[in-house]
Amino acid sequence: MRAATYQGPGDITVEDVPKPEVESPSDAVVRVTHTAVCGSDLWFYRGESDREEGSRVGHEPMGIVEAVGDDVTSVEPGDRVLAPFAISCGECEFCRKGLYTSCVAEESWSGENGGGQGEYVKCPYADGTLVRVPDRYADDEETLEALLPLTDVMGTGHHAAVSAGVGEGDTAVVIGDGAVGLCGVLAAQRLGAERIIAMGHHEERLELAEEFGATDTIAARGEEAIERATELTHGGANHVMECVGAASAMDTAIAIARPGGTVGYVGVPYGVTEEGLDVFTMFSDNITLNGGVAPVRAYAEELMDDVLQGTLDPSPIFTKTVGLDDVDEGYRAMDEREAIKVLVKT
Repeated sequence: MRAATYQGPGDITVEDVPKPEVESPSDAVVRVTHTAVCGSDLWFYRGESDREEGSRVGHEPMGIVEAVGDDVTSVEPGDRVLAPFAISCGECEFCRKGLYTSCVAEESWSGENGGGQGEYVKCPYADGTLVRVPDRYADDEETLEALLPLTDVMGTGHHAAVSAGVGEGDTAVVIGDGAVGLCGVLAAQRLGAERIIAMGHHEERLELAEEFGATDTIAARGEEAIERATELTHGGANHVMECVGAASAMDTAIAIARPGGTVGYVGVPYGVTEEGLDVFTMFSDNITLNGGVAPVRAYAEELMDDVLQGTLDPSPIFTKTVGLDDVDEGYRAMDEREAIKVLVKT
């Protein structure tokens, strides 16, 4: 089969690799039809995080089940499924309480499991991981493109809103205009926020944030952005969603949180440890920091219900579509900010 592989900074190559096969009674093999390039993929693409050269990449697969092991009961060959970015056994201590990203199985989509940006993946623990799409929507392309973000960014944006405690009638500030931040706007609206302030650096993305439900946008940077957010919230927000991961974004989140407020953080924290964190402000203002890597499997069914009912559609985050052979162009477009998120059809 063909799969995208990392060959070094700026170099994603599609190669012929062994097709994964069912090896364990809990396995399923899925023929991937849709996948995506994630903002977190850009860290290794830019050489800013370590990755083994030659390794398979991608973690957002959707497709058709081809084969299952003898113990698999939740899906069968021919079913349309989507797969959260984290594989989960569904039975360990952490899976049972909904913290699927801390599953003791510690499996990923790369390696012998195929890589999420390829023609096939093997899913260990299929019953604990895969989410079956109802048959009536299995070939509805418009619906499938709205469901694909549930593999990662929509669930991650939702985790930011939940972690920040967003509820009916609240004011929420969303930091970041990437795919996760934009999905965070959708999530805040879905949870009933009355006012949603989206902060970012790209006017065209903030226009999409407004389409998603943002009532205010801030395109400024640094202290100017903090001052504007503080002004709009009359002294700070009780619910702040950090959807970037950079140290500057976390500092901004803490600075605009109201005393007693909560920062829901989901951005992968590259650089935060090295650059430090303003713990003193958090301490002195009793600011709660809540969140982490999003257990998107915990949210998949409820978000899917809304997509299928037509009340949730994150698909506009896909601003470029490529075939598998052109996945390198998808990485380039995202790296150069020419696309918010790239859809890959295999």
